[in-house]
Amino acid sequence: MLAHHDLSLLLLIALAGLYAGTQNTLAGGGSFITFPALLLAGLNPLAANITSTVALFPNQITSSLAGRRLAGGVEGMSLGKLFGLSVAGGIVGAVLLLETPATFFARLVPWLVLFATAVFAWGSFRKKSSDGGHAIPLKLLAAAQFLIGVYGGYFGGGIGFLMLAALTLAGQQVRMATATKNILAMAMNASAVVLFVFSSQVDWLAALALAIGGIGGAFVGNWLVHRLPEKLMRKLVVLVGIVLTIWLFLR
Repeated sequence: MLAHHDLSLLLLIALAGLYAGTQNTLAGGGSFITFPALLLAGLNPLAANITSTVALFPNQITSSLAGRRLAGGVEGMSLGKLFGLSVAGGIVGAVLLLETPATFFARLVPWLVLFATAVFAWGSFRKKSSDGGHAIPLKLLAAAQFLIGVYGGYFGGGIGFLMLAALTLAGQQVRMATATKNILAMAMNASAVVLFVFSSQVDWLAALALAIGGIGGAFVGNWLVHRLPEKLMRKLVVLVGIVLTIWLFLR
């Protein structure tokens, strides 16, 4: 795949990474930008998903480090246990993805994007409780976090809001839940990336362009975080998800 990339295409991929990194910092949903960008660049859906996951990982590390002091566990379950569940789930999801034929994944992608868009929209625009909501049983939280990890390792779109919902229902304040889910998202993607780097589906030149753009986007996002309405960015993500879903079902 590398031989088919010219400089102008790599620049467009880097710009997509820049926007995605900025979007991740402000509101999340960067994969909704990078995934279609890689599809348009000629990658098959499986390669686009794997390459996007690898390329956005440095951006996730930055987000995790920035909010590490606010992160924590819930009563009866430490951050370490949640971290372990996320890693385990991420490994299972990544193995499932690597064992999925590209043709099967191509048929599955429209439904995954539809699901992720719905989750993102619900998480973005639902009325949020400031007191952390009502606690849920720890076994249910553990099962939910593991399954979110599996989904994160397999596809990942919307995992932030799935975790935010689970953590706030488990009793965390929204601010703490946001920092915690960033670390847990990094954990599940780290386990996936470890497996993906050995996959022939990774387009390393495209991944490098995306990663450079994503790192730049982290700095841009930090500068814009207090200057742009967050709802505007989230509406753009939902719009991209809807358009992408329709396009994937029709293509």
